Amino acid sequence: MQDTPEIFELGDLTLQSGQVLRQARLAYVTRGVLAPARDNVVLFPTYYTGTHRENLPLVASGRALDPARWFVVIPNLFGNGLSSSPSNHPTQSGPRFPQPSLVDNVQAHWRLLRERFGIEKLALAFGWSMGAQQAYHHAALFPERVQRLLAVCGSARTSPHNWVFLEGVKAALLADPDFVGGNYQSPPLRGLAAFGRVYAGWAYSQAFFREGLYRRRGYASPAELLLAWEHDHQRYDANDMLCMLGSWQAASIADCPGYGGDLTRALRAIQARAIIMPSSTDLYFPVEDSRIEVEHLQRGELRVLDSKLGHVAGGPDRVPEDSAFIDAALRELLDS
Repeated sequence: MQDTPEIFELGDLTLQSGQVLRQARLAYVTRGVLAPARDNVVLFPTYYTGTHRENLPLVASGRALDPARWFVVIPNLFGNGLSSSPSNHPTQSGPRFPQPSLVDNVQAHWRLLRERFGIEKLALAFGWSMGAQQAYHHAALFPERVQRLLAVCGSARTSPHNWVFLEGVKAALLADPDFVGGNYQSPPLRGLAAFGRVYAGWAYSQAFFREGLYRRRGYASPAELLLAWEHDHQRYDANDMLCMLGSWQAASIADCPGYGGDLTRALRAIQARAIIMPSSTDLYFPVEDSRIEVEHLQRGELRVLDSKLGHVAGGPDRVPEDSAFIDAALRELLDS
């Protein structure tokens, strides 16, 4: 099936910061058929470095997100190279690209949902990692519109420790002299490789390395895994990476309009039936943070994904047993 995204033209978009993103574009795909009552809508935003293509394996016949039943909308994150990004903007390219927030992304999603499809409610907001953060923002920004929430390996706000982790990978990239303040003429490959190398140590758990589980992922040694992460991250545009990273670092539902920076107030306002699903070994979205958040949700449940793969455990279709656990939670929510 064709996975080339459609484009929703947003026009000039005033961001939460007050900056204006000129000629903003939101790239998205849909699967399934919108019901006449428009009550079968699942929003499934993308994650850091991911696109709709990585989300699509979870939307399939026989899965919880079966397109025969659900109308699944997958919007691409600003900065991911498909929606408006530093790498593709005609006039605000590179370091001239304004910094969007997750609130800006969510507001753009609702422009798409309402103006293109006439959708007023979501049966489910669902995502992994930064996708989970966006789903959380949907439930907080528009509590009356979101019936269910599944946040896998993500949080309502980026914690101080998570922010520090991101500062570390960012510093590895910025240390490359070829970056030249984002005005590079050719990719800063050393910085991108260093970014990937540092990131790999955070994406997996200590047990993953201690027990040699990297072999199950196709790597003969930790060194081979690091080399693969270097090469993988050299495929990305450096300014795009920093744009998405900036959205991640600043993420907090407390900054949604109406909450005045009060995280507890924002969590209590969420009306959706929610399953918050951290990985038991996630190093930057830890169980402890999710447990604190769930205490303030009206209809929230903490359901831990027991895995030794760290943050990677929750990635769309990364590990069969973990995917089955997530699929079961999706079915339970959608059948409720």
